[in-house]
Amino acid sequence: METGSPHVTTDEEPEWIALPPGLLTMRRLLLVVWLGLLTLATGLVPGLLAGPGWAAFAVLPLALMIWGWWLLERNWRSWRYAERADDLLISRGVLWREQTVVPYGRMQLVEVTSGPVERHFGLASVQLHTAAAATDATIPGLDPAEAERLRDRLTELGEARSAGL
Repeated sequence: METGSPHVTTDEEPEWIALPPGLLTMRRLLLVVWLGLLTLATGLVPGLLAGPGWAAFAVLPLALMIWGWWLLERNWRSWRYAERADDLLISRGVLWREQTVVPYGRMQLVEVTSGPVERHFGLASVQLHTAAAATDATIPGLDPAEAERLRDRLTELGEARSAGL
C-alpha cells in the first residue's frame, strides 16, 4: 500500500470498497414513497369509482414494491470501487457486470455532488470526467467526507499524472 491513502493498492487484486448502507436506505425509502402512493391510488380510485372488487389492482404496485426492495439490495451490493496505483476501478451491475477503469492521468474534472435527498441522508456522489465521454464515471452514495477525500486524492493524482510526474 502507498502512504497517504489507506485504500490504494499495488497488488494484483485491488482492495474493493463497498458503498455505505445509507444509499440503500435512501433508495428503498424513495421506492416505498412512490410505489406506496401508486398502490394507494390504484386501490382507492377504482375502488371508489367502480366498486371494491376493482381495488384489487393495488396488488400490482404492491408486488412491484416488494420485488424492487429485493432488486435494490442486489444492485447496491454490486457497486464497489478501488484505488490502484495508476487508475481507479468502478464495478457495478447484477445481470450485466460493468467495470470501468479510469486512469488518473485522463481525469479532467472530479466533482462532488449532493442533491436535496442525498443531503438529507448524509450522502454525496463523486463524478469523474475524462477527455472521452465514454469513460466518465460516477460513484454514488458516499459519505461526504469520503467523497471529498476521494475528490482531492483523484485530483492530486490526475494533476501529477497529466504533468508526467
